[in-house]
Amino acid sequence: MRVAADGLRLLGTVTLGALTALLDLAFLVLTLPFLGNPNVGVSARRLARLEARRLRLDPRALEALRPGPRDGRAAGYLAARVPVGVLGGLVIALLVAGAVTVVRLVAAWSRGEPFDGMRPSAPLVAYFLVGGVVLLFLDLSGVVGVHAVERRLALRLLAPDPTEALERRIAELAESRAGIVTAVDSERRRIERDLHDGLQQRLVALSMLVGRARRGRPELLEQAHQEAQQALAELREVAWRVYPSGLDTLGLGEALAGVAERSSVPVTVECRLTRRPPMAVETATYFVVSEAVTNAAKHAGASRITVEVAEQDTAVVVHVRDDGRGGASPAGGGLSGLARRVAALDGRFEVHSPQGGPTAITAVLPCG
Repeated sequence: MRVAADGLRLLGTVTLGALTALLDLAFLVLTLPFLGNPNVGVSARRLARLEARRLRLDPRALEALRPGPRDGRAAGYLAARVPVGVLGGLVIALLVAGAVTVVRLVAAWSRGEPFDGMRPSAPLVAYFLVGGVVLLFLDLSGVVGVHAVERRLALRLLAPDPTEALERRIAELAESRAGIVTAVDSERRRIERDLHDGLQQRLVALSMLVGRARRGRPELLEQAHQEAQQALAELREVAWRVYPSGLDTLGLGEALAGVAERSSVPVTVECRLTRRPPMAVETATYFVVSEAVTNAAKHAGASRITVEVAEQDTAVVVHVRDDGRGGASPAGGGLSGLARRVAALDGRFEVHSPQGGPTAITAVLPCG
């Protein structure tokens, strides 16, 4: 069933490409005298972006489709793909002609009428059957070939220059490495504040209560016991911020359920993963959800938080939404740290938080 669906989608893509090839040809002919005009370049880039989407390529990853002095590359791509699109149209036309011929042949012979002066016989039926299967195979191979050539042509003419892409990749790795160091230092400072301002003060108070109880104030033992329980809870919370030990044994779903249980705001978690992702991806997913839930509970005034974790192709996609007041800044300490953590895995991190809300955080973490 999936093979049939993919085949139909491929046929539709090539057929649409044949139609857009004529549109591209008309555009190039009409704008040939004005190729130096910036508006013509912008229009060429838009047409090339449509072609990239038709071929299921991400326009954001194609250098020539970005605004700037690259519009000539977009026009060159449109000119280069016209003959390929026309070839795809011819292949589709042959496929349609063959299908129509088969329908007419079967209809005529089923009524007992001759087809093109030929009546059915065993040798003739075998001849048409074998020839039809061979021609169908060649035609479908042509469709696949045209689609492959179109994708390769788009990547060749629109993608970044290999040297430039390598330089950009080196810069991104250097930036993400520096970001990781900054994020680690920031996390260490936050843990130190939690220990100093929270747990340490509570342990000092506990020590004083125990000392007073030893000097003849046994009624303070109950208060000391409560302080000890609170100190243990805070210590456990700090330990989970350092690394959630239950993630290794219980898995991501149970670890996220623990985040929901510890939240002061109701949290709905939906984890739809058919298999466990790599450890680095699993850990990053946990911290994205944990930090987003903490921010929503502390700063957004939210009354409901929704967490969705699902698989998409070869990536884990995380969505965290709240109904708070919005206005979250991606440059804030917590969110910028998450962005650096996700970037270190070649992922994508987006924050949409208009004033008045709601806030939606999306992280896409590649698994391959």
